[in-house]
Amino acid sequence: MLRSNLKSSLDQPMMPSRSKRAGTTGGSRRASSKLPFTMITPPPNVTGSLHIGHALTFSIQDALVRWRRMQGHDVQWIPGTDHAGIGTQSVVEKRLMKERGITRHDLGRKQFIKEVWDWKENYGNRILHQMRRLGASLDWNSEFFTMDEARSEAVQNAFIRLYEDGLIYRDTRLVNWCCALETVISDIEVDYKDITGRTFVSLPGRSKPVEFGVLHDFSYKVVNPDQEGIQELTVSTTRIETMLGDCAVAIHPEDERYKSLHGKYVRHPILEKDIPIVCDAQLVDMNFGTGVVKITPAHDPNDYACARRHQLPIQSIFDKKGKLNEYCGLSEWVGHDRFDVREMIIDKLNQLGSYKGRNDNHMMRIATCSRSGDIIEPLLQPQWYIKCKALADLSKRQVESNEMRIIPDQSKQDWYRWLDNIQDWCISRQLWWGHEIPAYQVKPLLEKSIEAQDLWVVASDKTKAEINAAELLRKKGYSAGTSFELIKDQDVLDTWFSSSLLPLSALGWKGRKGEEIPARYPLQIMETGFDILFFWVARMAMLANHFTDHKQPFETIYLHAMVRDAQGRKMSKSLGNVIDPLHVIEGVSLEEMKDSVLHSNLPKKEIETSIRNLEKEYPNGIPACGTDSLRFALVQYTQQSRQINLDISNVIQTLYFCNKLWNLFKFGLSRSHQIDSHIDDLIPKINKERLSLVNRYILSRMADTITKCQAGFESSRLYEATDALRRFIVEDVCDVYVEFSKSALNNKSTLNETEKKSTLDILYSCMNVSLRLAHPFMPFITEELWQHMKSAFTLNDVPSLMVEKYPSHDLFATLKDDQVETHFKMILSIIHASRSLRQGHQVSISKELPFMIICNDPDKHGPLQLYIKEIQNFVKASRITIHDESINGSLDEKQWTFKVINDRLKIVVPSKDLICAQLESAAAKGIEMTTVIENKKAQLTKRLNKVKLDLEKLKNKMNKSSYQETVPNEIKEKNRQRLTMLLLEKGTLENDLGLFDSIIAEIQ
Repeated sequence: MLRSNLKSSLDQPMMPSRSKRAGTTGGSRRASSKLPFTMITPPPNVTGSLHIGHALTFSIQDALVRWRRMQGHDVQWIPGTDHAGIGTQSVVEKRLMKERGITRHDLGRKQFIKEVWDWKENYGNRILHQMRRLGASLDWNSEFFTMDEARSEAVQNAFIRLYEDGLIYRDTRLVNWCCALETVISDIEVDYKDITGRTFVSLPGRSKPVEFGVLHDFSYKVVNPDQEGIQELTVSTTRIETMLGDCAVAIHPEDERYKSLHGKYVRHPILEKDIPIVCDAQLVDMNFGTGVVKITPAHDPNDYACARRHQLPIQSIFDKKGKLNEYCGLSEWVGHDRFDVREMIIDKLNQLGSYKGRNDNHMMRIATCSRSGDIIEPLLQPQWYIKCKALADLSKRQVESNEMRIIPDQSKQDWYRWLDNIQDWCISRQLWWGHEIPAYQVKPLLEKSIEAQDLWVVASDKTKAEINAAELLRKKGYSAGTSFELIKDQDVLDTWFSSSLLPLSALGWKGRKGEEIPARYPLQIMETGFDILFFWVARMAMLANHFTDHKQPFETIYLHAMVRDAQGRKMSKSLGNVIDPLHVIEGVSLEEMKDSVLHSNLPKKEIETSIRNLEKEYPNGIPACGTDSLRFALVQYTQQSRQINLDISNVIQTLYFCNKLWNLFKFGLSRSHQIDSHIDDLIPKINKERLSLVNRYILSRMADTITKCQAGFESSRLYEATDALRRFIVEDVCDVYVEFSKSALNNKSTLNETEKKSTLDILYSCMNVSLRLAHPFMPFITEELWQHMKSAFTLNDVPSLMVEKYPSHDLFATLKDDQVETHFKMILSIIHASRSLRQGHQVSISKELPFMIICNDPDKHGPLQLYIKEIQNFVKASRITIHDESINGSLDEKQWTFKVINDRLKIVVPSKDLICAQLESAAAKGIEMTTVIENKKAQLTKRLNKVKLDLEKLKNKMNKSSYQETVPNEIKEKNRQRLTMLLLEKGTLENDLGLFDSIIAEIQ
């Protein structure tokens, strides 16, 4: 038999280079007779590199696919990356400005797009490297990018078909607008910040910060007021710059103060025009402030809804850059920035006597663009939309009918709530990077009899667009042959649109009419973070349903928690708490982390904040923990269902677990020459009835662990599998079985060969099963150790552990024995108690002592008698007896040392034997017996004097007259317990001194 050349210590960071089989052959095995298992990665954005949240996703997903692969499924796990329109364009623009001092407009669209593709090649490849480094067993032959040729064709065809089906339309509505990026952004790209009182906020492109948290009051004069009635209405606003767009003021219809103003008007103080007073119970809270609200419909969503209800004019006063446009009413102010104009308006209102003051302690929430940091401007813009109501209703019904399962179950309510309240989806973005919208504006050479219209056609190319445009003009009443101009839409599609087609497009679907649905559709599991359940998962469900005749895209939606730092803060580059998985795997110094921040796109102020936080959180950097430790720790964290507060120290603790596993194999493989069986046949050959208690115990624990691991995967509670696995390897195998087997295997004189061979067989079975159970979570260390086992033993011809069979519950179920486990745990508690007693009295475990077991539970007497010889051997007892509680009355407590296990079980050793053992140990070292005794007596006397002094002080404190009335109950209870312990210690010390005196008398 070959001996395995296993390294003496674990080198986790270097392991992936040695165990390439573990992470690069995900598409190599196809078990065509088995059920397919198909899954896609949530494609990481090519904005940069993977962070620890991605590592969590890949750790969970890879565990799932490795488990399925080991069960013989036909697994295809498809990798990909996302072009991330606004995110990638934003980071490239920042880099251009920082490194070259230019904007995208300086380059032009074509050259800028080339710059973005170069960025994608750089960071896209880095992301793929990180995926491999994380051990993701992906089908690399099926890799996609959301803007590659195949996906681009699918996106274009899907848009055209949705438009032709009447689900895509164009409309002018209020949107979230980023003035810095000059594009609409989605709700998920909006960050909110709470402001408490007057606060100055730095914004991109501005040399001075902008003031927020201030509430301004100004008034409108009532037009033709009653002589004794209300002369003016005062309103409050945090955005006084928008008052140039006010088209009305609103009051509550039931507000008695303003009943006389129904149907009247007020005069705009600056624009000098009359605007109506409208009654609106939805918008106005008559108990808040003055009960009067200004209406600026083009720059506030609530005002917009009010204006639609009352048919008020809606006119933007800001352009796409956030500057006053020609509709602001004052030509001399056109082109002024929205925030710069504030003071100009306040000065004007002061001059007119309409400004009423300010409140600098106002609490408010500001909305910012997550990409640029600029303040979101609600803006009225024409955009493309998808009708979502019918699509959402179908996706909701599929979850209700269990066609699609959502795990965890509580996320179903989020699904229902979002879909019940869904709005039409704005899918256009005013960017350069992304899928260009296949739409053309039609500009006819107008006939005088026909009013100009906003006409659009959708087509895959200009030739088809011309045909569609001619037909559209005919339908609109234009004469045949009317000349027209086609203008290509310069906007691009929302990134979520292309990623929402991935359940189909990742499988090769091109979106062509009449095209067959891919054979591997639907996906078995869609695993991702709960934060994008609506923004991505629900949209995938809606679009995939539409293109597959209502066939749901997933069988199961499995959601994991969000990763935050140890303090529960959101991961943010500006906080310096974003963790690169490779830094945890390979280790990184603080200087390297700081250098990475210094070369980032962060503003100078955020760089300073980030570096301060890094110095605080990681003063010594991050030690190298390896891929397996990181993956295992992250999966264990998933029991935190909504938020994972990641502490690197927990990853380091998992590295110790990896070391335990490594050392187990060092111990086991060093004895590989002692076994000649085919390791796969060990378990079936085992005769359980002829085994020792400890062997039967470990087999029962093995069977239980297999069941729990299998159940953990089947219920999508992977942390239950990792917990069961860690307990089995560390507590059952390493801490118990290995220790017991050492004494058994090394005792050549008393252990018969049959028992010795059984012990070896079971040890190797534990090692083999542990690797197969751990492999989905820790692919590199398990593959490395499995290859060593393969070289040491006769194994099957499977080339990699990743395609080995996962341990079967059915094969091991007969080994589960609850009674054996109960009995052994009782015996183990006796062994631990005996060792604790020896340690407390400095007596070697090799020194035999007489033991007495006192058990007050009649049901345990039988097992104790049955295993009395094994107990005697384990505790190294010269003799051992078992008694019930009746013996307590005949024991002189001064002559015995007790160790209580629980209220019904304890062990007892003659105190004299313990002291003699201590003295013999000293004598064996050449120390005079009398010297030892005198030293021991001196130590005991010193301790006894201190205990007496502590007792006296405590009694004096407790005997004070005010003690009962003034001391809290919890302090009194602590003092009572301490008094009891001191009295026990005093009695023990006095007994030990008395025994030493008697021993001296015997010696003399």
